Amino acid sequence: MSTDVNEQRKALREAALHFHEFPKPGKLEIQATKPLGNQRDLALAYSPGVAAPCEEIAANPDSVAKYTSRQNLVAVISNGTAVLGLGNIGALASKPVMEGKAVLFKKFAGIDVFDLEIDELDPKKFVDAVAPLWPTFGGINLEDIRAPDCFEIEEALRERMPIPVFHDDQHGTAIIVGAAVLNGLELKGKKIEDVKICASGAGAAAIACLNVLVALGAKHENIWVADKDGLVTHKRNDVNDKWRGQFRRTSDATTLAEVIEGADIFLGLSAAGALKPEMLAKMAPKPLILALANPNPEITPELAKETRPDAMVCTGRSDYPNQVNNVLCFPFIFRGALDVAATTINEEMKLAAVRAIARLAHEPGLESSPSGAPAVFGADHIIPNPFDQRLILRIAPAVARAAMESGVAKKPITDWPAYMDSLNRFVFRSGLVMKPIIDRAQGQNKRIAFADGEDERVLRATQVLLEERIAKAILIGRPSVIESRIERFGLSLRPGIDFEVVNPEDDPRYRDYVSLFHSLVGRDGVTPDTARQVVRTNTTVIGALAVKRGEADALICGLQGRFIKHVRDIRSVIGLQEGVTDVSALSMLIMPRGAFFLADTYVNPDPTAEEIVEIALQARSHLKRFNIEAKVALLSYSNFGSRDGESAYKMREAYNKLKVIAPELIVEGEMQGDLALNQGLRERYIPDSVLGGEANLLIFPNLDAANLSMTLLKEMNNALSVGPILMGPRSPAHILAPSTTSRGIVNMAAIAANESIGSEA
Repeated sequence: MSTDVNEQRKALREAALHFHEFPKPGKLEIQATKPLGNQRDLALAYSPGVAAPCEEIAANPDSVAKYTSRQNLVAVISNGTAVLGLGNIGALASKPVMEGKAVLFKKFAGIDVFDLEIDELDPKKFVDAVAPLWPTFGGINLEDIRAPDCFEIEEALRERMPIPVFHDDQHGTAIIVGAAVLNGLELKGKKIEDVKICASGAGAAAIACLNVLVALGAKHENIWVADKDGLVTHKRNDVNDKWRGQFRRTSDATTLAEVIEGADIFLGLSAAGALKPEMLAKMAPKPLILALANPNPEITPELAKETRPDAMVCTGRSDYPNQVNNVLCFPFIFRGALDVAATTINEEMKLAAVRAIARLAHEPGLESSPSGAPAVFGADHIIPNPFDQRLILRIAPAVARAAMESGVAKKPITDWPAYMDSLNRFVFRSGLVMKPIIDRAQGQNKRIAFADGEDERVLRATQVLLEERIAKAILIGRPSVIESRIERFGLSLRPGIDFEVVNPEDDPRYRDYVSLFHSLVGRDGVTPDTARQVVRTNTTVIGALAVKRGEADALICGLQGRFIKHVRDIRSVIGLQEGVTDVSALSMLIMPRGAFFLADTYVNPDPTAEEIVEIALQARSHLKRFNIEAKVALLSYSNFGSRDGESAYKMREAYNKLKVIAPELIVEGEMQGDLALNQGLRERYIPDSVLGGEANLLIFPNLDAANLSMTLLKEMNNALSVGPILMGPRSPAHILAPSTTSRGIVNMAAIAANESIGSEA
């Protein structure tokens, strides 16, 4: 193994330990959803008020979903006997994995989780410990339990618990495999009942995958299974359990290699190298290869394609197309099951998820594949991207409908448009709003110049940009300082290889930079001597000149110095887009309520009506990059002419101009903030408003209102801030707030890379 690989693994390990320890240990915390600010709140939350919901639930058990969080609470439960890549590490050591699973539930589907690590190896005792917990939870997600114990445990718990019980290692993988097979066979032009399937591995996931394929129409007589001891046949006496025994075949063959000729599908859930090139060569035309061993698949996609260029290949890895990742389905299956209070997750619900995932792969992707190619249905895109925002919108409703149609839903959905709207709103509450931006930037190799190249946050962001292939960093700073800080922070970055350095004190392009800078600002009172001094000391100017000369695609600055000074330098060097009066700033806040964009939060003290129109239209273009349709509210102290004044007149005029210039734009105003977010209040003034639901783009009449609102909302809601996004420069350039984190810098780099891609289109 190379020294570089060892160093990368060491750096990743150290970063992971730091991630889990700081700013507080672990990945989870519990937060109250009700206020406890006074004696009355306490009386309602606890004694004596709490008696009322207790009595209601005692009289009507189903009302527990109305008065408690149970219906949105899942238990992630493990004994740590089969942790992916780590094996039998025990219940205690599995806790970080279970916390991670809990975070995924919350992030992708808004589901709360208690992780329970149970120190019990006896399946019957494990079941006895878990089964009585059903009053606490709306569902149970079993995780990382070894086979065949997992089969017995799940089966027993399903019998004893009147709530969904789902072993994700089995069924999550099986559902995605089912979707991949449906789409692969569509491209292959064969029906599932006619295909030959060879499986390497007979553990929990493999058996579940085969069961799903049988449910989809595959025939037992067309399936061959091998485990570490060879082919599963009637000659063996160690595969008599009902789960593996159903796939025993009568044959004198003892290895998979002996029976793989003419196979249409290879299903691998075993070990690296299990599928040899000579075995693949014998398979039928357009073979579907599901090489799912992690971290190294049964055959690498490169070798598979070299051996059989017609092969369709899926792996469990994120750096190849067609990733079989359980996060594609388990959060959304539970979302649909919980939303109808399902008593179980049955076969109908699983198959509904299979078909929903398969259909989504046919829709144009919101992102590029890991290879950089467009995500278009075909051999390299038979499975959707695990971070596709539409997964929850397709899978959860399909599962909910299947639960209702199969008779296991205790609380059927009656208002489907309202339900779909709730799922749509969740997508933008979850932080997934950044995913299309990051996915689109990956692999494009856009060059981002960082004016604050010596800053720790920039160096940590550079590491992420490199690892996630979001952009190539150009760091402006002293090489010796950058190198010493890389070593101090334990990063694995290599100057000149992983990033470029521009040394303000000694760069061979210095004279050219000075000449260009003076040509741009010489008639603004800047002498040649001043120009030389600026290009030696002002890193924002250096980065802007690199963009101007085409040596960088975008600039990010602002961690040091005054915002308005950086604006001046960007205006002077990069200039403004054609037809733009001035730059302006758009800020995004991701809050529990959703993602909201605010403008102009940093630049224009008192924009005119014409400038308000310009800001709104530029902001709409930025929202499109997030795959969000702008719903604009023009804010004021006046509601639709209820009060007079200069600010109200200005916003009223801006509204009238927007309706003429951009009649298709969803815009309303002028109005106060509560009307922008509350449709009921708004309809008291304008019942037929084109703006439905909440506005997501809030345009303020002046800088005071915008900046104060943005900073207050951020602090009061513990919001994730993205931006400010500088709108109007001729080339992408953004000025960070001094408090920006390294993750915030990564987000802004992805936004800048997207702008650069857009400017080339």
